[in-house]
Amino acid sequence: MDIRVSGHQVDTGAALQTHAEERLGAIVEKHFSRALSSHVTMGKAPHGGFRCDIVTHVAQGLILKGSAVAQDAHIALDQSAEKIEKQLRRYRRRIKDRHEGADHARKADEANFVVQEAAYTVFAHDETSEDEPADAPLVIAETRVDVPTASVSDAVMMLDLRNTNALLFKNAATGTHNMVYRRGDGSIGWVEPG
Repeated sequence: MDIRVSGHQVDTGAALQTHAEERLGAIVEKHFSRALSSHVTMGKAPHGGFRCDIVTHVAQGLILKGSAVAQDAHIALDQSAEKIEKQLRRYRRRIKDRHEGADHARKADEANFVVQEAAYTVFAHDETSEDEPADAPLVIAETRVDVPTASVSDAVMMLDLRNTNALLFKNAATGTHNMVYRRGDGSIGWVEPG
């Protein structure tokens, strides 16, 4: 697994890089044998401590994030790594629980999730466009994604593991496009067409 350690206004020494490689390597190898990469960013916290952000690409379409603030850089790294490990344990437990009660013909594997390939395009404003009202909001970016086919519970799991606010998916039961989203109070909302 490729592990990169960088600092934002903080010098990351060899000891911190070695600690990050050992800690993350052990966690990922325990839960996944095919992890892709991990990026650790150390920075100064607002009140004199250290902030550690870890982004780990475990499998295609599965990105885990963990952040922590502590007075010591090594402690902040350990706390962030614990959050990553907790997410990995939760993911494996959900996969196991889902497949124990499901049809045994389906194979329990991380590759069951469809990869969300995203493309980001920035558009220049066309002054000659006459079909839009003058006060209409300007579209400056477009995101294209492959929409995964999943059950509602799987979509909630993907939403949780990817740390996103919304996820568009094709409902495996109905074949229609649905959306799950994180509400302001922390609960999950589900939008299904009528």
